[in-house]
Amino acid sequence: MKSVFFSRFFILLPWVLIVIIMIDIDSKRAIRAPAAGRTGRAQRNPRSGSPGAGGAQNQSSLPIIYAITPTYSRPVQKAELTRLAHVFRQVPRIHWIVVEDSTSRTDLVTRFLARSGVPYTHLHVFTPRRFKRAGMPRATEQRNAALAWLRQHRGKRDSGVVFFADDDNTYSLELFEEMRSTRGVSVWPVGFVGGRTYERPLVSGGKVVGWYTGWRPDRPFATDMAGFSVNLQVILANPRALFKRRGSQPGMQESDFLKQITKVSELEPKANNCTRVLVWHTRTEKPHLANEPKLKKDIVDIEV
Repeated sequence: MKSVFFSRFFILLPWVLIVIIMIDIDSKRAIRAPAAGRTGRAQRNPRSGSPGAGGAQNQSSLPIIYAITPTYSRPVQKAELTRLAHVFRQVPRIHWIVVEDSTSRTDLVTRFLARSGVPYTHLHVFTPRRFKRAGMPRATEQRNAALAWLRQHRGKRDSGVVFFADDDNTYSLELFEEMRSTRGVSVWPVGFVGGRTYERPLVSGGKVVGWYTGWRPDRPFATDMAGFSVNLQVILANPRALFKRRGSQPGMQESDFLKQITKVSELEPKANNCTRVLVWHTRTEKPHLANEPKLKKDIVDIEV
């Protein structure tokens, strides 16, 4: 009996070994397949998430947004410019025109712009002291200097949109997507202006028909400086259009400028027919510096 058992055992043994080997091979294949699939998805995801060559080509055809920012020396200047730079770095095809109210370019702003990561032009023009009295329009000379630079360095073949981006505002990235398609002059709501939570153009049938505002509703263009953008070619086609110093009342600079280049009936409402707020006039709180020593006592000179 034992001899019969062993003879049958040795006859079946090779077949058992073959079956075990086949099972082992199949099991390894089953394990490898999902791993290969995960690797493939991991390789594809970065490509689908990045712009790639095609995305770069699409961005190069976008009109450039020329963001004009007047600025002046004060304790919060660098902080406000930093906040603005963080936004602009995320906006494709933007050129930042920073104009200092100064007799020369300051070291602080020069260093800041060099490290900002945003394409920029750095200008300066000093506001005469007689125009710095309370209640007088601000940043007139600086905005006009930026317009002069555009007229000197850009031509009929250049596409772009001009936007007055004051450094005391907060901007949604969506705003820049909205304004980029401006053909003439675009408008939209602005938060925290005119003594209200927002002001906005009133729109009917896709046209601006009036203004929801808490101050001087009789203004031809009752909007804030952050509430409109202008196609670059409109700026170039109207070389005499400037922000007025003489004869312009406080709060009227926007209207005085816009009526030189457009009509209310020609305005292009953005932000879902002017029903969404994408920019806020937040302002930075003036810092409390009562304990600041009159004479420097820190051995390190730190730029703030």
